[in-house]
Amino acid sequence: MNRAKKEPAENEPRLRYGWTTGACATAATTAAYTALLTGGFPDPVEVRLPKGRRPRFALATERLAPGSATAGVIKDAGDDPDVTHGALILATVTPGPPGSGVTFRAGEGVGTVTRPGLPLPVGEPAINPVPRRLMTEAVQRVAGEHGGTGDVVVEISIPDGAELARHTWNPRLGIVGGLSVLGTTGVVVPYSCSAWIDSIRRGVDVARAMGHRHVAGAVGSTSERVVAELYGLPESALLDMGDFAGAVLKYLRRHPVPRLSLAGGFAKMSKLAAGYLDLHSQRSQVDLGLLADLATGAGRPELATPIRAANTALHALELAQAADLPLGELVAERARRTAAEVLGDAPVTVDVVVVDRGGAIVGRAPTHGGGPGSDPGWVERSRSAE
Repeated sequence: MNRAKKEPAENEPRLRYGWTTGACATAATTAAYTALLTGGFPDPVEVRLPKGRRPRFALATERLAPGSATAGVIKDAGDDPDVTHGALILATVTPGPPGSGVTFRAGEGVGTVTRPGLPLPVGEPAINPVPRRLMTEAVQRVAGEHGGTGDVVVEISIPDGAELARHTWNPRLGIVGGLSVLGTTGVVVPYSCSAWIDSIRRGVDVARAMGHRHVAGAVGSTSERVVAELYGLPESALLDMGDFAGAVLKYLRRHPVPRLSLAGGFAKMSKLAAGYLDLHSQRSQVDLGLLADLATGAGRPELATPIRAANTALHALELAQAADLPLGELVAERARRTAAEVLGDAPVTVDVVVVDRGGAIVGRAPTHGGGPGSDPGWVERSRSAE
């Protein structure tokens, strides 16, 4: 069950779209190759993106030397909180061997693939397929317009990219040395968090390629530490789920791994229990009414009113704990049920771990048939929450 997220009011300001690193790299490549052939940099430079978009980018850097040209574009992510907003995306174009076409290289701050499961072979620069296609098409157009061969080496660099990459999934995915050049449409939609969701998918791909049969999606660092220690999972089996439980579940439905563990704090898992798949505070709220109903269903109707009137999810948990009601376990089982509904017939068994702010486990719902840490009382407690 997926609750619809709140739509923005008509009078709310429209958020400004931005451009992906792939779009910026395409603009820089177009300008650099044009300068290599003509001696002049087009500024602004127009690029052709999917869906017919043809934006124009101002150049931040122009360098022309014998046998090479470099152009740079500052990435504008619009109103999206993108870690690469403001980064300088550089393209250096040099002639390649006859008949070689376009060869891509990773310059400073662009990562290199070191693990299988990504959409690029091990050893390749982390320049994703769609940006490669856009840049190749741009090179071919410039070659046709200015009499070039189209045989070039394109080196993409992002100064400070290695430092920025520490705040992304790249180290965990096995992309070392810097950022990835990303984008499928060329457009950054504000707060769509498309890069995060894409990283979740790549994380699943890497885990599958490495033969992992058990992965875990955690809301934050505390719950990730707990679930990793609980099941002895390596870093490459850990998915930085954040608020995007739906992204994890829907991708695993199409690309299954035999076992999935979901872990998070009580409030976030309470949202999943209520059927929300986006757990962000701006897009879903804790349903205290559901928590009250769980208490009633567990044979403790006297707790329904105080839980319904609780100030926060934590307050509701404290009330339940004081009355010896395993509310965390009831939430875990209901959240597990939500996850199982999304997974559908996919061959994935799922369990849920709920923690408090200090990292103590306050609830667990093992997969049907048990699992590490299951106990005989779990079946009865699960039935009490029906």
